[in-house]
Amino acid sequence: MSNKNKAQLREEARQEALARQKKQAQRDKRNRILVFGGLGVAIAALVAVAAFILVNEGAKKNVEDIPLAEVTDVPSTATEGGGIPVGADLVAGTENEGAPVVDEYLDYMCPVCGQFEQINGADVETMLTSGDATVVFHPVSILDRASNGEEYSTRAASAAYWVADRAPEAFFDFNEALFANQPEEGTEGLDNEAIADLAEGAGAPADVAAGIADGTARETFGQYVYSLTNEATANEALVNADGGFGTPTIVVDGERFEGWNQPGALLAAVQGGAPAAEEDSAEEESSEG
Repeated sequence: MSNKNKAQLREEARQEALARQKKQAQRDKRNRILVFGGLGVAIAALVAVAAFILVNEGAKKNVEDIPLAEVTDVPSTATEGGGIPVGADLVAGTENEGAPVVDEYLDYMCPVCGQFEQINGADVETMLTSGDATVVFHPVSILDRASNGEEYSTRAASAAYWVADRAPEAFFDFNEALFANQPEEGTEGLDNEAIADLAEGAGAPADVAAGIADGTARETFGQYVYSLTNEATANEALVNADGGFGTPTIVVDGERFEGWNQPGALLAAVQGGAPAAEEDSAEEESSEG
């Protein structure tokens, strides 16, 4: 039997109750920290996601769904219908008067466009320098989705138009350099500074290259690329056998040319007048938008 009086027992009970309250308060405080800490992490994550979306949408969508004819910033060397013509001196904005016109729709992220360049690059230069054709280059952006949100196709195409506008004598070599250094699909692609280095290596002045590095080229000609791409995609004359638009698309005097994957075939079609729509060989799969 306990020798403690009632007062002592009451005090012990009170102390035990206080201890339980203190422990419960500590548990409640810890739970609040965990809850609010988790909410803070979640909110921070949501803010980061929202910021990412806004940045990417902002970068991508300083463009509007307007026709190419309504675009205000247009490369000075571009044709009225879009694209950059090149003639015998390999300078943007020139032509070989009276010669057939070869239109080349390309995406700098497109691996099949890289194959086109490997197979036909030397022949394209030959047909230009010999005066046998005018080639109109149409850099488009159907593969932005393939560069992890970095819009490589748009940035590279904008840089090409920037060089065509500011340093037309460097455009042809810059176009070749972009394919010689083509990144793989599914990567972020070259950053602006790397693209600028290629431009300068192709002969563009340092101040022109700087406009690529700091994003001015993208800001200036991103709308042109976007509108040109939309028009190409909607042009029934450019659709492939599957009913879509893909790159590369090659057009000789207004007719699609399907035999470009055979070495020498494009040059022969231009020099010898072979049918532009000739399909005597299997067509390489193109990259579609």
